[in-house]
Amino acid sequence: MPATPPTVLTVGSLHYDIMVRADHLPRRDETAIGSAWFPKFGGKGGNQAVAAARAGAVSRMVGATGDDDFGRFLRQNLTLWQVDDRFVATCADVGSGMSVAIQDGAGDYAATIVSGANLRIDPEMLDQEAVWDGVKIVVLQNEVPEEVNLAAARQARLRGIPTLLNAAPFRALGPEFRRLVDILVVNAVEAEMMGTPRVCCLHGAAEAAQKLADQFETVIVTAGKDGLAAWGAQDEVLQLPAEPVEVVSSHGAGDSFIGTLAAALAAGQGLEPACRAASSAAARHVAGL
Repeated sequence: MPATPPTVLTVGSLHYDIMVRADHLPRRDETAIGSAWFPKFGGKGGNQAVAAARAGAVSRMVGATGDDDFGRFLRQNLTLWQVDDRFVATCADVGSGMSVAIQDGAGDYAATIVSGANLRIDPEMLDQEAVWDGVKIVVLQNEVPEEVNLAAARQARLRGIPTLLNAAPFRALGPEFRRLVDILVVNAVEAEMMGTPRVCCLHGAAEAAQKLADQFETVIVTAGKDGLAAWGAQDEVLQLPAEPVEVVSSHGAGDSFIGTLAAALAAGQGLEPACRAASSAAARHVAGL
């Protein structure tokens, strides 16, 4: 009888994304002409939970939606990708989270989110034993209140489960929560906002990872097309160039990286092979594969 795959628990956001395509991103006070728009399942939490499932993990999510068409769309997509949504609450008095993202001709994008029901996640939901059944790693982001992340990290620490924080979007972390994070993943901009020198290349990412390793056991700094650098528990730095691909869209690539990374770590892979698997998944996502 085959072994059951490890479970990745994602606590985080769900957004109904409205994607707009245009030749360029508008400047301040400019009205740009778009060429198309379409709805898309999103939210860093939702995207990462789906990526973990696609990478072969049992994926479970804690989150919240509104009792609206956006929320039903989000749940349908969780079900489609076989993400366990038993602990995704439905809030009757607030709308689902949503975002509007504009993607330019080069595949780059800018977005604005409205959190909605994501701000109503009940931290006490994380006290339920069923939430943690079989969980090998918990994944967090900064699109939900820190009190929710803190509750998840506390419960994970009590159970000896590692906590992975994708510290995006950037916000200052409380001292207790910072101590409970085992694996920190940030991009170049977020690393700089956390106090590192400017990350301009792969070597700069390695220096940033080493600096942040004073505060976290494991640190991964992603540097877009340049690749990533990681600093692990063995005090060794890993520099991994990105796979060269033709960019179709960078939207969601970071989430694909996080979900795949979590699935690989939950399966017992070491830091280097997990980073390689995650980097490959992000490259495929960027290339539209």
